Amino acid sequence: MIRSTVAHVDLNALKGNLRAIQAYLASEAGASTPLGTRRAPGIIAVIKANAYGHGSPRVARALEEAGATMLACADIEEGIVIRESGVRVPILVFGALSVSDLDGLFDCRLTPTISTPGAARAVQGAAARYRQRLAYHLKIDTGMNRLGFRFDNLGRTLPGLLASENLQLDAVYTHFATADNPESPLFDVQRRRFEQALTEIMAMGGRPRFRHAANSAGMLRDARVWFDRVRPGLLLYGIVPPPLASTIQLAPVMALASRVVAVKGMRPGEITGYGAHFTAERPTTMAIVPAGYADGLDLRLAGRGYVLIRGRRAPIVGSVCMDMLMADVTGTEVSPGDEVVIIGSQDDESISVREMAAAIGTIPWEIVCRLGSRIERVYS
Repeated sequence: MIRSTVAHVDLNALKGNLRAIQAYLASEAGASTPLGTRRAPGIIAVIKANAYGHGSPRVARALEEAGATMLACADIEEGIVIRESGVRVPILVFGALSVSDLDGLFDCRLTPTISTPGAARAVQGAAARYRQRLAYHLKIDTGMNRLGFRFDNLGRTLPGLLASENLQLDAVYTHFATADNPESPLFDVQRRRFEQALTEIMAMGGRPRFRHAANSAGMLRDARVWFDRVRPGLLLYGIVPPPLASTIQLAPVMALASRVVAVKGMRPGEITGYGAHFTAERPTTMAIVPAGYADGLDLRLAGRGYVLIRGRRAPIVGSVCMDMLMADVTGTEVSPGDEVVIIGSQDDESISVREMAAAIGTIPWEIVCRLGSRIERVYS
């Protein structure tokens, strides 16, 4: 049995997006020098947070089939789920490891990020116990002040790590705090700090195979931050990070749909929903849809968002309840069983993740990542 509210995930669109990003990188790299000799960067496909709500096991396998050579997730637990789905390509773990159960790194062949001295000691100790030489990615904090070795203190913090007998430096990376804000000068400050850090690491004897810094927004903004790899996340799922634009031919990967379960008539002066936030000013027809905040829909959609029914936009009114919402379909012939599109297209109308995010004052990442676990993902 599948509930009425389902997320349709188009794996062919996902694969197409990966190939479109690869083609974009290749074409832009070729055009970036008079001789066209600059190599296009490789791709680290980001599938953290359950592949941005799309379902990491199926997404991981589809990306591997499409030619992805490295995936990235948030923590060891996510990495184990991905590896157990059958993928064979390397999996990078972004998150902090100081207090993690590190056995999964070895059992599931995961590549750790080392971003703190504590993580360095912990991973070194685990690698020694396993009698292995473990490849890792080194994260440098260039100004975000979250994870990473401070760019201006590397001479004190890195020598011991670089000299480790059980750890092999494979890559160096950083994370931009304002890649999606074209007005912020910090983006370029971080770029220059990262380049400075790379020079210092080389002077200390570090020889990484590759470097990476650009997420989806950074990749679109500035080819100087492509380095040897880029890390698209949102772009893979067919969503351009706002407020940026892109010429890459992307297709949305997820559509969220439901069914009308009831149609309700209201007289002028009557209310609908918790809190009595909507009062009918005229004879009104409501469609009741079995999707609510328990499915990850935001309360702020009431009075701001829309759904599509019979090819027309129907405003969400009243309140988004735990398990249902109400849409004003006055003037439209609507019946129980009619399809309701919450995200996606119907006839000539569409509602994108970016539109929904803008309507409630949030970001597209939150919209897709918070879709509830009880929503069935249906793959095609």
